[in-house]
Amino acid sequence: MVLKAGYLPGIDDDAVEWQTLTYDRDGHAIEVSVPLLSNEQMQDLSERIKEASRQHLKSMTVSDITATIDAAIARLLDRNDTYRQQAEEYLPLITGYDAEMIRLGLTGYLKTFRQSELRRFIAEDFGNPKILDEFQPLPKGGYGKAYGPDLLAHIWAGNVPGIPLWSLISGLLVKAGNIGKVPSAEPLMASWFARIIAETDPMLGQCLAVVWWKGGDVDREQALLNQADLVVAYGNNDTLHQIRDRTPITTRCLTYSHKVSFGMVSKAALDTGKAWDVAHQVAYDIVRYDQQGCYSPHVFFVEQGGAVTPQEFAQYIANELDCFEEKFPRRTLTIEEASGVAAWRQSEEMKSFSAENASVMGDAGGAWSVAYSEAEEDLAPSGLNRTAKVIAVKQLDDVPARIAPYRAFLQTVGIAAAPEELLRLAEMLGAVGVTRISALEHMTAPEAGWHHDGRFNLLDLVTMTEVERSAETAAEAFSDYVD
Repeated sequence: MVLKAGYLPGIDDDAVEWQTLTYDRDGHAIEVSVPLLSNEQMQDLSERIKEASRQHLKSMTVSDITATIDAAIARLLDRNDTYRQQAEEYLPLITGYDAEMIRLGLTGYLKTFRQSELRRFIAEDFGNPKILDEFQPLPKGGYGKAYGPDLLAHIWAGNVPGIPLWSLISGLLVKAGNIGKVPSAEPLMASWFARIIAETDPMLGQCLAVVWWKGGDVDREQALLNQADLVVAYGNNDTLHQIRDRTPITTRCLTYSHKVSFGMVSKAALDTGKAWDVAHQVAYDIVRYDQQGCYSPHVFFVEQGGAVTPQEFAQYIANELDCFEEKFPRRTLTIEEASGVAAWRQSEEMKSFSAENASVMGDAGGAWSVAYSEAEEDLAPSGLNRTAKVIAVKQLDDVPARIAPYRAFLQTVGIAAAPEELLRLAEMLGAVGVTRISALEHMTAPEAGWHHDGRFNLLDLVTMTEVERSAETAAEAFSDYVD
């Protein structure tokens, strides 16, 4: 069976060149056909999306849009729906992630896009959501209305299944026409979502498209960049730098690069009755999608002075990772990924030979590793794929100064601490560039409306048109009721 990815409203499939991507995981092969548009076809598609955005999407109310999205998400949550069944069957084969992890992960992720959550999402950025529908009074006087672009281009990364839905739904909420380029690593979820939207509301389905090209195909990428009013791109720094350079100077380009996240555990969480639960939470954040998200932790700073020592806590984490390997086995790594894990572990073992109170724990097959250190070490990425480091510290208040040099790369911190500690640490962490603080076990599941890398999900996508008070006042002189 060959699955078909992509979604091309108004374009005959027979007129498009299709390429086949092959995935072979643990002896199970699957093929996915993806559309490869010519530059002329990309231009034609862009013009179609822009026109549909102007004629239909811009006239919809935000309430109508959220209702349609909610109906589409309800289908993806329904385990009896064909699309959900395909997701549960094929995503593990394509990504290599454990089937049960994907099933649970999809449900938790998709629930953040139900209508009630979307309303919170919009309210987080717009005090008055009706400003997306019509001119509304502004606090400073006059009126304002927020307009989404006619064409929003998304260039997605494929490190976590379903992650493109975040920016695609954001684009719909601000009434933008959308064209998204799916990654080869996971081209299906965005394609399925677009098709469900079209089945739910055929007119809205004319306002978005899902395309593909091989990474590094500059000509096809340029064809979309030239048509877009706004570009949102995800990836590594080199890729994003090139996209920015090729984006026309009059087009805004929002980029989201790789980040580093970490955890902090207070001695208040390290009594004998709580430490095992906290270690379980830590291990879950490490295991979920094998640390491929920007919000996945690499390092845990653990405070000394608790009933459970940091070294014992590292052993607790190792035990929980071993248990998770039984429940959610790590996916088979590529040669490059396996080399990265081996290099990281070898480096940590070399450090442990020359340092006191340092060690490396892991299973024989290398499915997970935990390094422990009491040295004055700073923040550094792990080897990913279930590798993490525990660093003992005298007090957590010392950590912000140690991670301050990495300000440009910081994102999420998971914290287990008492309320007064949490607020004190949050103040210090925010000052050095941390943009999100969560509970442990929630690092890899941001809340609806979270501010990705400290920015606004929706406000950054719109432009404001203002009718100033002066125009409002001057108009009074021309009214038919003026004396």
